Amino acid sequence: MNAAPADQIRLLDVQALDLRLAQLAHRRTSLPEHAELDSLTKDLIQLRDLLVAAQTEESDTAREQIKAEQDVDQVRQRAARDQQRLDSGAAMSPKDLENLQREIVSLAKRQGDLEDVVLEVMERRESAQERVTELTARVSSVQAKADDSVARREAAYKEIDGEQATLTKEREVVSGVVPADLLKLYEKLRVQQGGVGAARLFQRRCEGCRLELNIHEIGVVRAAARDEVLRCENCHRILVRTSESGL
Repeated sequence: MNAAPADQIRLLDVQALDLRLAQLAHRRTSLPEHAELDSLTKDLIQLRDLLVAAQTEESDTAREQIKAEQDVDQVRQRAARDQQRLDSGAAMSPKDLENLQREIVSLAKRQGDLEDVVLEVMERRESAQERVTELTARVSSVQAKADDSVARREAAYKEIDGEQATLTKEREVVSGVVPADLLKLYEKLRVQQGGVGAARLFQRRCEGCRLELNIHEIGVVRAAARDEVLRCENCHRILVRTSESGL
């Protein structure tokens, strides 16, 4: 394949633009905000699960407290009725009087036990409420950090995308004047060779594989016509000669 030396040098310009575009693509996928958001998202999921558990516990203890208070109220009302009967002096046998007094004493003990239950439930509910408050604050804090990370990531995206758009347009202009067959070969090699399809020959060294040409290879390059498209014997990339090739 033959191509004017100027077209071959333009191919190096295309390669430089492609490398810059590849760097931008890599930067876009490796922004520190990605790992930061992954970590914050995991924290949020865990904290929200803990918050739901705490809210459920608070709700359960709230119902338990209502039930315990109702039990106390029922015992208190019954004790009040018995005391009212006792105080009314209604005619009743000594045995009935004794039974009534015994029941009042029993109800007082029962009321005390139930009130202890209410206090224990109230303590657990208060602890659950404090846990809900704490976790709600932590969720808000982590969410704020995640929102900030997203904002920084979007700002970086905007900057990268803008630069990519500019470089893409520039590449279209530069590649548009490179012969189609040369560009096609370059594109094929670029895919095969990890993003580098053309390399400069600088001081007898291929800048694609970083290997210095041996005496035989140097002789081949020197003997080649200026418009001949050469390939590196080591990495097979297009080898572009310049005034700095050291020949």
